[in-house]
Amino acid sequence: MAPPVEAFDAFARQVADVLGTPYAMLNWVGDEQYFLGLANPADSELPVLGRTLPLTHGFCPHVVQRRGSLVLTDVLDFDAFAGNPVVDELGVRMYAGAPLIDKRTNHVWGTVCGIDIEPRARSQGRPVWTRIDHMRDLLMTELYLRTSP
Repeated sequence: MAPPVEAFDAFARQVADVLGTPYAMLNWVGDEQYFLGLANPADSELPVLGRTLPLTHGFCPHVVQRRGSLVLTDVLDFDAFAGNPVVDELGVRMYAGAPLIDKRTNHVWGTVCGIDIEPRARSQGRPVWTRIDHMRDLLMTELYLRTSP
């Protein structure tokens, strides 16, 4: 496993700020989930996440599979997601994630996402969706600039 890269953690902190969430991740999804960028809550009683999670935990593997963004303003409103282990283990109530799709290869590398322990009003769904897609686009643009031949 590679050591943390401060630039990716800084980006995750920007995502958390933009979404108003205590957690945000730049999540590479493979045999497990690896948080290449991670923002944990600062000065809080909330649990601190490590750099990995199994594919059975959280909602990012679903975003990768469907190749589309997902916003759950209250995960408990959705039977398919309410029973996920992160709901009980971390208290996750809101999730917003966007897939990182490489337009050059059409491969989905992972997601950029934010989670909160507080649900959001349904009316916040569309604005959150717009913000998470915007953050995804910023990241992918920067990656293309740095990796293009």
